[in-house]
Amino acid sequence: MSVRTTVAAAAAATALLAPPFAPTAAAAPAQRGRLLLTLSGAEHTWIRGVRLVCPAPGGRQHPHAAEACASLAAVGGRPDALPRAERLCPAEDEPVEAAAEGEWGGASVRWKRTFAGACALDAATGAVFRF
Repeated sequence: MSVRTTVAAAAAATALLAPPFAPTAAAAPAQRGRLLLTLSGAEHTWIRGVRLVCPAPGGRQHPHAAEACASLAAVGGRPDALPRAERLCPAEDEPVEAAAEGEWGGASVRWKRTFAGACALDAATGAVFRF
């Protein structure tokens, strides 16, 4: 057998034995974003906010940063696209305004929405506004 034939046979055998290439989640680049998230009560009687940096570096920022970052990454950083949790909320009459401002994946984010209350907010936004 010639050297050329041996090399070709070895390459073919390696190709047959090698597992097919499949990108893993670890190989995918993490989506990056920096958002200032705020919540306020009716007529701005109270307000609180937190900075969310993704991927979550840890530390004392958002209390559920990893989960919030994962939720936003799944929807390309668009709070309106977050999947709503199927749950019944009691009739609420304590409106809560949620806002997100910053950047996600290089694009500007400016989002604001008013919810009937805390339950409706949590059902619509999950961990993102859970602070």
